[in-house]
Amino acid sequence: MARYLSSSCSRRSWPICSDRYALSSFVFAQLTFYQQESIAELRAECADLRNSNSALERQLRESLGVRFFFVSCLTFFLTVILLALQQQSGAKTTGLGTPTPGSPQLRAKSPFTPSAPAPIYVPSPLGDHSLSAYPFPNREIPGFWSVVPAGGAGTRLWPLSRQNVPKFFLDLTLKGRSLIQSTWDRLLPLTGPSRLMVVTGRVHSKGVQEQLPDLLHTNLLAEPSPKESMAAIGLAAAVLALRDPEAIIGSFAADHMISGDDAFLSAVSEAVTTAKEGLLVTIGIAPSHPATGFGYIRLGEKLGLEAAPNARKVSQFKEKPDSRTAAAYLATGNYRWNGGMFVVKATTLLEMLSEYCPELHDGLQQIASKWDDPVLREKALDEVWPTLEKIAIDNAVAEPAALAGRVAVIPATFGWDDVGDFGSLADLLPAEANQPRILGDQGLVVTEQVAGGIIVPASGRLIACLGVDDLVIVDSADALLVTTRARSQEVKRLVGKCKDSGWKSLL
Repeated sequence: MARYLSSSCSRRSWPICSDRYALSSFVFAQLTFYQQESIAELRAECADLRNSNSALERQLRESLGVRFFFVSCLTFFLTVILLALQQQSGAKTTGLGTPTPGSPQLRAKSPFTPSAPAPIYVPSPLGDHSLSAYPFPNREIPGFWSVVPAGGAGTRLWPLSRQNVPKFFLDLTLKGRSLIQSTWDRLLPLTGPSRLMVVTGRVHSKGVQEQLPDLLHTNLLAEPSPKESMAAIGLAAAVLALRDPEAIIGSFAADHMISGDDAFLSAVSEAVTTAKEGLLVTIGIAPSHPATGFGYIRLGEKLGLEAAPNARKVSQFKEKPDSRTAAAYLATGNYRWNGGMFVVKATTLLEMLSEYCPELHDGLQQIASKWDDPVLREKALDEVWPTLEKIAIDNAVAEPAALAGRVAVIPATFGWDDVGDFGSLADLLPAEANQPRILGDQGLVVTEQVAGGIIVPASGRLIACLGVDDLVIVDSADALLVTTRARSQEVKRLVGKCKDSGWKSLL
């Protein structure tokens, strides 16, 4: 191109090219010519390729057609030969490849012999702490008792929950079942109704019976006053040890929410297997965020139990940390949330209690020995129960036993929340993007430029919000709570102040 321009401009027509515009037009025309020539060559090459592909496709179809014809003929002749042989031998047939009616392949499976369920694989979010598949047997576990402590008033959910209507009586998911009813439904496959026990306060026993009509009256233990979890679980263990010395108990709170029932049932089944080794077993919840409202469990080494491949020693129980410490826990991958679930032989728990809290142990044994006689039971409760120490099972037994290497943990990955405040409740409710969660009649809530938070229109009045974010508004018939999600855990302190101000009747 350069040579062409040089030779062209050396001719007598050079004065014509001296004009810049004319020169530009001349160069553009030459470039366009060569570009069109290249495009034409490419089109010709593409046409050749298409022709070649068409020829190959035609040859392939012809080849396949011949092969298909040959295979069809071969299949036909083999079929004729097979039928002839069957007729000569006198064998009966109901069609090619179909076994005769007497074949075991056509016998219906008995509905009373269930096939083994597929193993439930639980993926681990904790890096190298991988979990092994542990199938739930899909049936009741012999000798296992579910114990449901149903206590507390849930003051951090006031005024939605009250002393006479604690949160485990409430339907917080709008699914038509209260928290204690959901707990019952979850545990029923493990024990059936005959081995499901509830420990609650006297003031709540009637409500428990109304919400759980299938609960046996002999499996409802009513305590005169709240004494924390150790007294409630210890009383159940003492009563059950007299009924069945080999009983294994599992303690599961009445007011927690769990998602992923299959993973939950599998974890409990593995915990029961581990508890048979004489250990106190807890279930560690995989943390989804660095929570500061839960205690933590530090995972130890694997126990090496063939029947419980995921079981580990508990290295240490940790109290509720600050945000920085919680983040550090998660970074190591060695920590789980402490959901307060414990599985243990009733006699093993009583032995530990006798060692670490002997006075509490003796008092519970004294009450349990009189339990089957209503008159003696009430007398023992009135005399002994007020003297019992008020302490949680973690502090009374789990922590000292862990230091002695007597506590195991089953890492699990099911979803869990203790619904400890309105902030956590808001996370469990559905909502559109940048909209508040509403627990109740959505027609009673009108918002404009409101994001986050939770609104509970329990009074039936209209609630209108404009330009406020992350608020907690609980409007009941006799009390109104307004706070922020960030401070929702402090509602308990506000309830105490209301009590001091003379509003005890509303608590």
